[in-house]
Amino acid sequence: MSLYVTELRRLAKRRLTRVMLILLVLGLAGIVTAFTFSSQKLSPAVIAQAQAESDANFRDALREWERSIAECDAAKARGEQTDERYGPNCGRDWKPTAEMFDPKWNLPYQFDFRAEFGNFIAIFAGAVALFGFLIGASFVGAEWSTGGMMNLLLWRPKRLTVLGTKLAAVLTTLTGVTVVLGALWTLAFWLIASFRGTTEKVTSGVWQSAGISGLRALAMILAAGAVAFALASLGRHTAMALGVAVGAGVISEIGIRIATTIAEVRFGDRWVLSTYALAWFQKQWALVDYRSCELVQGECTPKELLVTWQDSALVFGIGTAVVMVAAFWMMRRRDIT
Repeated sequence: MSLYVTELRRLAKRRLTRVMLILLVLGLAGIVTAFTFSSQKLSPAVIAQAQAESDANFRDALREWERSIAECDAAKARGEQTDERYGPNCGRDWKPTAEMFDPKWNLPYQFDFRAEFGNFIAIFAGAVALFGFLIGASFVGAEWSTGGMMNLLLWRPKRLTVLGTKLAAVLTTLTGVTVVLGALWTLAFWLIASFRGTTEKVTSGVWQSAGISGLRALAMILAAGAVAFALASLGRHTAMALGVAVGAGVISEIGIRIATTIAEVRFGDRWVLSTYALAWFQKQWALVDYRSCELVQGECTPKELLVTWQDSALVFGIGTAVVMVAAFWMMRRRDIT
């Protein structure tokens, strides 16, 4: 039996892999269930009810306006000052109009596949990336901490081959999980949109965009698993990857934000990892510097800095490559005892 197949089986049979996969499926299923019940198809009857509520609110506002004018006129007749309480001209210039009461405000939530599914791809990617990070870190971390790596190298002494095969097993597993769950995720929200939402304006271009977003999600998931694997291998323990992840999150999302705010650095969020994660899925993310205001025709227009998905690919690609090279370099040079 090949080493690759053996590692795939070892990863699949690990208790943590199975438990985390079950939790992942339950979490995704919970999101689908919640949106299934929160979305309601806008039938003609529902739209008519919303219109009726808007008309009723308009009539109530109109009666209140007429009552206020009558009170103001009566107060004026008694010689009282009315401008402060009722406004100039007793508020006659503030007559409610039907346009002020949009029926859309009274409509229940309806899931729009075309407008909203992209956000759910990002949610799916985040959940599976967390799964991939934990699986990647624990798989090789447990091998080091329990001595399994040393025992394996006794009969298969090719260090880089062994480590590369384990990494390939992790990435293959993550790819399979992502593809299968991603297909079910897409089907579930398509069914929600079909029966309890809307699929209007869903063209081939929308599907192409969803497919590209899915590839971005897969790339992020594989990168998370690979980085976790490399960090755990560097530290010979799962805790190494978890510690670095927590430390990077605290430094990036809290420390850097505080430092750039105190130092009044323009576009300080360009040094924050979450900015590049957002740009990766949204194609671009605009950072606004409200402290640098340019007056254009009497209006204040703050400067913007666009972070593109290419910038995100560069940042995450370099980071992943550096960690991976370090892990394999250390594997080759370290004393394994």
